[in-house]
Amino acid sequence: MIQEVSSTIHIPTRTKKIVLQTPEDDDRPVYISGNFNEWTTQDFKFKMNKIEEGKYEFDFPESPEFEGELIYKFTKGDWSEVEIDRYGNRTPNRHWNDDKPVKFEKVAKWRKNWLPYRPSQLPQIHLISEEFEIPQLNKTRKIWALLPHDYDTSTEQYPVLYLHDAQNLFNENAEFGNWQIDKKLAVMSDYGIGKIIIIAVEHAEEERLQEYNVGKTVLGQGHGKQYIRFITDTLKPFVDKTYRTKSEREFTGIGGSSMGGLVSIFSGLIYPEVFGKLMVFSPSLWVIPKIKLGFLDFFEPQETRLYLYAGGKESETMVDLVTKFRKRILKRETLQGKMKVRLSINKKGKHNESYWSDEFPKAIEWLFFSDKPE
Repeated sequence: MIQEVSSTIHIPTRTKKIVLQTPEDDDRPVYISGNFNEWTTQDFKFKMNKIEEGKYEFDFPESPEFEGELIYKFTKGDWSEVEIDRYGNRTPNRHWNDDKPVKFEKVAKWRKNWLPYRPSQLPQIHLISEEFEIPQLNKTRKIWALLPHDYDTSTEQYPVLYLHDAQNLFNENAEFGNWQIDKKLAVMSDYGIGKIIIIAVEHAEEERLQEYNVGKTVLGQGHGKQYIRFITDTLKPFVDKTYRTKSEREFTGIGGSSMGGLVSIFSGLIYPEVFGKLMVFSPSLWVIPKIKLGFLDFFEPQETRLYLYAGGKESETMVDLVTKFRKRILKRETLQGKMKVRLSINKKGKHNESYWSDEFPKAIEWLFFSDKPE
């Protein structure tokens, strides 16, 4: 009797290599972003190896997911640093659908500091009011709306991000510089990740610290809770009624830097049913290094994304405080699996608008346009 032996023949997947040459090179690393990683930029799994000045290589892993057509672009970090042609124009997506084991590519130039951008893509900047009433504080404030460039000709609804310190977001005459969010949104819209409404609230000048200070801290008694209630109870309903917004929490974010970052943390912790996205740059945690998190246990945990940024040259404690805060949030049992945190540390980062400006598009992309939580 002959016994049959069944066997499985393993057919190895073929390896694929990309070789990139670029006459315009610098110290920024090169990444590949494409249909194989949901167009995520600065994905370290797809960082190219620098062979020499102007030459890079990348070997795709041996996996069936890379067997089909690959569609991709090269970036030096994000869409603000993406490849462009020799005239400064956007390049079309690259396609690889043949059976050759090696693909040779060339990039003429790279964007840097968001330049150049197309003026036609700049968001529409509307002054909502010179004196928008804040009943919770018995004050008025100047508030702006930045709408997608084609808002008037579309019927889309958009996610909304509320940002503090509007004076420093797109004002070319700002004393300490500005985030240039208008120019950055212009470039981002070219790549399908900038369709968002920004509501920019100006700060209270000499009363700024008091207004962004929540509860009693080393700065004294603050008015932060009243300010946050203004955004949730007064401003947001007005915005949702006035503009075509996606009003649900999963499409609503709040953010800022320094004390604006701190009040954004409290906004998300106190009103998790309102804000599902938190953009927190260089938060002034020194004001209250041990934020009480116990009250979070009283809320039904919901999916929330928190983008945390800190610069290594901001202060002796900034990176340490931000890192510890992240650990405390992730260790909270009631938030297990619900709180997604992206921590970004720039060891050379200083406490100013220039570094927050660089971080803005990366945060926007991850918070609102990426389906790959970490």
